[in-house]
Amino acid sequence: MNIYLAALLKVVGVLAFVLGNAFILIWAERKISGYMQRRYGPLRVGGPAGLLQSAADILKLMAKEDFVPGGADLWLWWLAPAVALVPAVLVYLVLPIGRSFVLQNLSIGLVFFASVTSFTLIGIFMAGWGSNNKYSLLGAMRAGAQLFSYEIPLILSTIGVVMLTGSLTLQRIVAAQANVWFVVPQIVGFLVFYVASLAELNRTPFDLAEAESELIAGYFTEYSGIRWAMFAVAEYSNLFTTSALAVTLFLGGWRPLPLLAFIPGWVWFVLKTYVLVFVGIWIRWTLPRVRIDQLMDLGWKFLFPVSVANVLVTALVLAVR
Repeated sequence: MNIYLAALLKVVGVLAFVLGNAFILIWAERKISGYMQRRYGPLRVGGPAGLLQSAADILKLMAKEDFVPGGADLWLWWLAPAVALVPAVLVYLVLPIGRSFVLQNLSIGLVFFASVTSFTLIGIFMAGWGSNNKYSLLGAMRAGAQLFSYEIPLILSTIGVVMLTGSLTLQRIVAAQANVWFVVPQIVGFLVFYVASLAELNRTPFDLAEAESELIAGYFTEYSGIRWAMFAVAEYSNLFTTSALAVTLFLGGWRPLPLLAFIPGWVWFVLKTYVLVFVGIWIRWTLPRVRIDQLMDLGWKFLFPVSVANVLVTALVLAVR
């Protein structure tokens, strides 16, 4: 009974963190965009520090009518938000937040992370196909092509780290960075990983799957209320988890900076992750959207060969040693 209770507490804790973190990130993105673009709404509206605006948004989404489009495939349409959200929750099981703070220290933690996050594509296709809407279907097809194109360089960019450590366990990868963070020998892999992760998240300048001028909201055009909110929570949760994985693989994970070891490891992990989240938000509100051909060219003609070259160079260096 204690085992089941502990598992239930872990699930509840992860869900509470995912929802609370999504609230924080939505509020942070609104405030950061306000400062960057001098938007008076995010800077002035919403009570103390704009927190009441985010709370009002939550109440509005919960109170909205759950509209079902005519001719929709009900099972696909209903299940799509959950299928998109569940992977965003499961990845927290293997993230090493501290020296002994990981829910499940799997020996193939990196493979688990990559496998679970790939399920997001299934939820996107379910939403696009099940909505019986041409904009949703086109958005799902764009998202599928985009996710497939950038998943390959994303995975290849992590192989260099695996070769240096000889392990797929995320805790061992962090432990191997005791002397130097892997961002130094694997700077190319880190840059490829971060750019590909932004494209995987459909974040500007890569948000072609939900381009307002062409596809309205893309694959979730027909969603409203709490179901639309599930897609939003999944997006912001994935922004945090991909940044957390980049911190784990390349930025020392929970390891502190020299002379600041008195700060707990989990604090370092969260701070590093939020720095990368801030950079992602900064990029979104700075760069314009690229064209679809530019998007595909960047993935296949640049990031893919660069990631392959990074693997070959890493193998050559290890062989020479």
